[in-house]
Amino acid sequence: MKKMLKTAVAAAALLSSAALANATELRLSHQWSNQDIRHQVAQIVADEVAAAGVDLDIKIFSSGSLFKAREQYQPLSRGQLDMTVLPLSYAGGQQPAFNLTLMPGLVKNHDHAARLSDSPFMEKLEEKMAEDDVMVLVHGYLAGGFVGKDKCITKPEDVAGLQMRAAGKAFEQMLAGAGASIASMASSEIYNAMQSGVLEAVNTSSSSFVSFRIYEQAACYTPAGDVALWFMYQPLLMNKSTFEGLTEAQQNALLAAAEKAEAYYLEEAKKEDAASVEAFQKAGVEIRNMTPEDFDAWRKLAQETSYKSFVEEVADGQELLDMALSVE
Repeated sequence: MKKMLKTAVAAAALLSSAALANATELRLSHQWSNQDIRHQVAQIVADEVAAAGVDLDIKIFSSGSLFKAREQYQPLSRGQLDMTVLPLSYAGGQQPAFNLTLMPGLVKNHDHAARLSDSPFMEKLEEKMAEDDVMVLVHGYLAGGFVGKDKCITKPEDVAGLQMRAAGKAFEQMLAGAGASIASMASSEIYNAMQSGVLEAVNTSSSSFVSFRIYEQAACYTPAGDVALWFMYQPLLMNKSTFEGLTEAQQNALLAAAEKAEAYYLEEAKKEDAASVEAFQKAGVEIRNMTPEDFDAWRKLAQETSYKSFVEEVADGQELLDMALSVE
């Protein structure tokens, strides 16, 4: 009896090993650490798919270990990579329309961002992704704000004459239009630049402000609140042909996992903004919120600078911009 039981257990183990060997493995790449919200979104999808038992395994390569941060969209579109969490504006070189996903004043708050993700504007962008054999699994936006080394920054006149670092070309154009001098650098270089006096003000994401301890060099923080100027679309993308090559059960498991991850992404993104305020308050930094009137002043400036440039550079730029602005 014991021998028969051992044989049955061994057979089950072999079957299990064979099933694992035959499981489809997908490779997911991103640039962040395992503590980052964007990794957590990817992990939810991987865990949910694994729990569904559909012979589908998602292997996550974090911290840019598989592809460099800005070099993931092209291998994804070519099928050399299956999935990625990526700021879509990184692919603006391939599809200039994607630059609209990091545009000042286009998104007011996280709930507005969620409505944009579920709008004809996003459908239009997804059509352009499909041209590259790419599809969206999980929509998500992250917000950001301003810090000033010596003063608060809430409205355009506050940046006149300041040496600033901005996140993205469109923000650089707008801030230059307000009279700021622009110094381009990676988020990881902000701390030293502020410490040495190279930078007097910074515009970046809530999470970067905290992870790089910018509160140690700031006198005032303008966070993402009821209104925020800085929003960046950072979805979980998948190669479209890879998705279509999966079984129906595997596709359904992925879509169900993506739905759960997207709800998490939205709620955690809101929490990240609140957590950043706590970190700055704890460091004794003044908090100054942007008013709706401030937001309107920035957007007016963006229309004269960033928006104008986008429309001139992108063939269907005006149509896309109008579609985005029509989302209430």
